[in-house]
Amino acid sequence: MQDIDLSSLTSQVLWAAFVLAALFGAIAQRTHFCTMGAVSDIVTMGDWSRMRMWVMAMGVAIIGFNVMVGLGWVSAADTFYAGPRLLWLSALVGGLLFGFGMVLASGCGSKTLVRIGAGNLKSLVVFLVLGLAAFATLRGITGVLRVNTVDTVYVELPMGQDLPRLWSSLTGWEPSLSAWTWGLLVGGACLAWAWARPEGRRGNTLLAGLGIGAVIVGVWWVSGRLGFVAEHPETLEATFLATNSRRMESLSFVAPYAYALDWLIYFSDTSKTLTLGIVSCAGVVTGSALQALASGTFRWEGFRDVQDTAHHLIGGALMGVGGVTAMGCTIGQGLSGISTLSLGSFLALAGILMGAVLAFKYQTWRLARMA
Repeated sequence: MQDIDLSSLTSQVLWAAFVLAALFGAIAQRTHFCTMGAVSDIVTMGDWSRMRMWVMAMGVAIIGFNVMVGLGWVSAADTFYAGPRLLWLSALVGGLLFGFGMVLASGCGSKTLVRIGAGNLKSLVVFLVLGLAAFATLRGITGVLRVNTVDTVYVELPMGQDLPRLWSSLTGWEPSLSAWTWGLLVGGACLAWAWARPEGRRGNTLLAGLGIGAVIVGVWWVSGRLGFVAEHPETLEATFLATNSRRMESLSFVAPYAYALDWLIYFSDTSKTLTLGIVSCAGVVTGSALQALASGTFRWEGFRDVQDTAHHLIGGALMGVGGVTAMGCTIGQGLSGISTLSLGSFLALAGILMGAVLAFKYQTWRLARMA
């Protein structure tokens, strides 16, 4: 493949990812899609409507990804979610930190970008703090702490940690058949639960669940199919274009914050190039802003007081450290990772949910004490 073709293909990958991320941002802004909001609705009001959005999106993503695996288009082995090393303690601890932090910061990584697009200056501060904390946990002081503590505890599996390949290794099933079976079984169960109640079949719920799930699948296709080069002209190895991990990726909003800040700060360094993660962050903000302006909901918003500021700063830091430790956020692990049916993603998601519930209990206790 000639260099000019490679450059053109990279541009196609980046533009496609940007457009899909903008669609994500517009849908999330219109429907109020938010994992923290879903947990909050359940804890405070017993309302499961937004949780049905998220589970529906999960079901669509699981079915879509595993159908592509069954067709031979992509492989879970080419993602960083499904490797043989199961970092179970990192997933749980990181998820717990992230979940607690997202409540303090009024939303997860994706919600932060959506709120920035709608004029929320608090979320801009969270973006900066989360990005710095994520960078430090990738390569800095908290990264050294992570590698020397929780990352030392793991289980080495003979195969990848995604359920279809594990099942194939145990039963001898063809990997494609295993992907079809597990994808339709788990994804179908998610959809069945989401649609079991009338609130799961309403307009905004369907738009969020089906739309965002489809976006996750779309980005997987862009990265794993459109952006796949069987033989890179320089390295002569198979590669996935425009990804920081050099593997196929879908949406995630923790490490890409760090990569975005790194790209902005070292813009004049030609080795710093745009990646799928960076343009996805920009796409979500753009889509949210367009939707907010079109609907008349755009408004500037700042911090209420010192305590509000402190909570958002601490929340952003916890999300940055926790998200990198858990290898993803509510979108990175809760949708993109879960779509591969990775055991680590299920553990990280459990940690995130536990952390969020604990944070809500902390807030309830704090309010009661103040009263």
